Amino acid sequence: MNLASLRLIRCAAAVLLLVIAAPAPAAQADARGLPTLAPLVNEVTPAVVNISVITRSALENNPLFRDPFFRRFFNLPDRPQRQEQAVGSGVIVDATRGYVITNNHVIKDAEQVVVTLKDRRQFPAKLVGTDPGTDIAVLQIEAQNLTAIRVGDSDALRVGDYVIAIGNPFGIGQTVTSGIVSALGRSGLSPEGYEDFIQTDASINPGNSGGALVNLRGELIGINTAIIGPAGGNIGIGFAVPSNMARIVVDQIARFGEVKRGRLGLQMIDLTPALVKKFGLNVREGALVNGVQPGSPAEKAGMREGDTIVALNGRTVQGAPELRARLGLTPVGEEVELRVLRGSESRTVRMRIAPPQDPTTAEGRPVSQLPGMSVVEIERGSPLFQRLRGGGLIVSAVEQDSHAFQAGFRAGDIIHGVNRRRVQTVAEFQKIVGAAKGGYAVSLLRGDSNVTIVVR
Repeated sequence: MNLASLRLIRCAAAVLLLVIAAPAPAAQADARGLPTLAPLVNEVTPAVVNISVITRSALENNPLFRDPFFRRFFNLPDRPQRQEQAVGSGVIVDATRGYVITNNHVIKDAEQVVVTLKDRRQFPAKLVGTDPGTDIAVLQIEAQNLTAIRVGDSDALRVGDYVIAIGNPFGIGQTVTSGIVSALGRSGLSPEGYEDFIQTDASINPGNSGGALVNLRGELIGINTAIIGPAGGNIGIGFAVPSNMARIVVDQIARFGEVKRGRLGLQMIDLTPALVKKFGLNVREGALVNGVQPGSPAEKAGMREGDTIVALNGRTVQGAPELRARLGLTPVGEEVELRVLRGSESRTVRMRIAPPQDPTTAEGRPVSQLPGMSVVEIERGSPLFQRLRGGGLIVSAVEQDSHAFQAGFRAGDIIHGVNRRRVQTVAEFQKIVGAAKGGYAVSLLRGDSNVTIVVR
């Protein structure tokens, strides 16, 4: 079976949960001297919950079926029934405040969320906040005698470490699976996400979303989020959000109700062997800077296109997605330290995370092929970035009677494609337009309308 026949599946389904636990001992020997994980499993499972979501029925979602005349004509009940669907799992991370962590895609669009504990008590849950970029959500329940899981250090994980998953795959009942950490720092599953996934072969199936991945000390080291497999089944490739990333998200959601992301003004790509050879570098991992936004903290700190970032705050950087994820969770105003290679020279650069840029007031960059027009790149973490499921360009200004104005561009337009190819940066836009012969078509949003402008 080739990779094209596989598909990525968010582990929520019309079932429930996955895994994990609270302070617990490592693997022990039983009375017969045989190794067993039973004591660990018994200790950690009270922190695992099932999350049921109340959603509108198909009838309610259709505006025709909400019309009283239409309902009487087809002899439908006056009050359409709602349907309840057990869709995922969660983990109690704060027993005092009743905080439960799960995946954003588990509770997205939910009208009502019900949390069921291991002892079968049920509680309505209040949504504290969500972060679609990391697919993390925080719920709160009012309950006594809760058991919270102890959160471990996911940065200490190594490929080959043993992990366990406990849950209710496909609704068959609580199931314990085990495996190892197969890889670290996985990315590329979602174009708009902040990704640094743990990959594991511990069996994870639909119904496990929002559950936990646990080490042999009974510590939470990941929130299970997605799998790759044919027809939704497990083939030993599962992904979990690292606990350190989830911890930062929970802290910010608890404080602000959301994750407040800032910016440095850097555009980055992975450091490939070809780029290592081209720039004559003596490192194999890092993030290559391929753009610096004017007026940004990065520009003020002296960063240049072609610089290679090899460490953030003393910790080695493996690639651009990992660095982007770590920077995306750094609070506004906090200082970061980058170790940067420029040719054979190594330097340390310090800068502070700035607030997100307001595209309506930001200084635009000119587009050489469209004189009279300036654009601003949409930054990761902004609501518009999430809406577009990626980046794009906002037209910040168009001079009256310029070539761009006569072509039909207006201030506030959101450019997201050229000739049916996605563009997220000025460099991408200019490259595609520069190679076009005989004209090109620009796809953009104007208000709530999709508009195509043909430039000849």
